[in-house]
Amino acid sequence: MKRRRLLQNNDDNDPMSVVSNLFDVAMVFAVALMVALVTRFNMTEMFSKEDFTIVKNPGKENMEIITKEGENINRYTPAENQDNASGSRGKRVGIAYELENGEIIYVPE
Repeated sequence: MKRRRLLQNNDDNDPMSVVSNLFDVAMVFAVALMVALVTRFNMTEMFSKEDFTIVKNPGKENMEIITKEGENINRYTPAENQDNASGSRGKRVGIAYELENGEIIYVPE
């Protein structure tokens, strides 16, 4: 009688074991996807302790400035903030260059 109990495995009848295994697979997949996205878009500096500034789409209408200062990450979109403050939109009219001697030259477009 004891031999029959040892040969029978009651774990195969548990339907919840399949669900727990699927949850584990989903968690591994989610972590792998997050790591792949961070490395693909070169966003590894978000996890460093250094402060930084990123300018996305410089000189275009959808330009964004992202700054990280300590634990705070700030996102600034110039066009949106100009709309809220003055009710009008601005546009790029030229480029300013600073020379080695400190002189600034403005070049209209």
